[in-house]
Amino acid sequence: MSGIRSTRDRAALLAVPLVALGVLGTAAAPAGATTSHPTTSLTCRGEGADPEALVRHRTETVIHAPLHTVWKLQTDVERWPSWQGAVTAVERLDHGPFRKGSAFRWTTPVPPNPTTPATSLENTSTVRQLRHNSCIRWTGPAVGEGVRIDGVHVWNFTEVEGGVRVSTEETHSGAEVEADVPTATKLLRQGLEAWLRDLKAAAEAPTPNRPH
Repeated sequence: MSGIRSTRDRAALLAVPLVALGVLGTAAAPAGATTSHPTTSLTCRGEGADPEALVRHRTETVIHAPLHTVWKLQTDVERWPSWQGAVTAVERLDHGPFRKGSAFRWTTPVPPNPTTPATSLENTSTVRQLRHNSCIRWTGPAVGEGVRIDGVHVWNFTEVEGGVRVSTEETHSGAEVEADVPTATKLLRQGLEAWLRDLKAAAEAPTPNRPH
């Protein structure tokens, strides 16, 4: 990793990129908004997160909105910047309905820190499994200056009384995250909880933020 001389420095550099990959924010979700399940695994069409990854987290929340609204927000990836403030750009790399094989590239800013100047993190994600209104699994690298993270992200959507339970699990692997697994896991947790918080706020908001 260019310019990094110790494991401590590597962990410091990774703080912002990890959060950007997980969900682009560090603020924890409000009390009661999410529930963590660190010892269970989610799947989509029988495939889950990376079983060998050292960095992993699972969490969930209930969103009081119709399933089609939640699904539309999550799968209309080009509109992510409208409800996820730290997503600066998204580009679909294919056309048509969001489906197995769909790919998209999305960019998030990485502010300056004590070891590196400001940069950006480019994520390239490919949908590996999908069941409409039920689950998604995508994989792909996130690459920035001096860092590469290989991620696997699984989403489950289940109708419950009054709304939808959204469950998500993500794993990260790579030399940088494995240099400090506890810190990387903490940052991933914060990121996933922030993603769910933003998705919940967007889905529960009145129009025009809420698709029909």
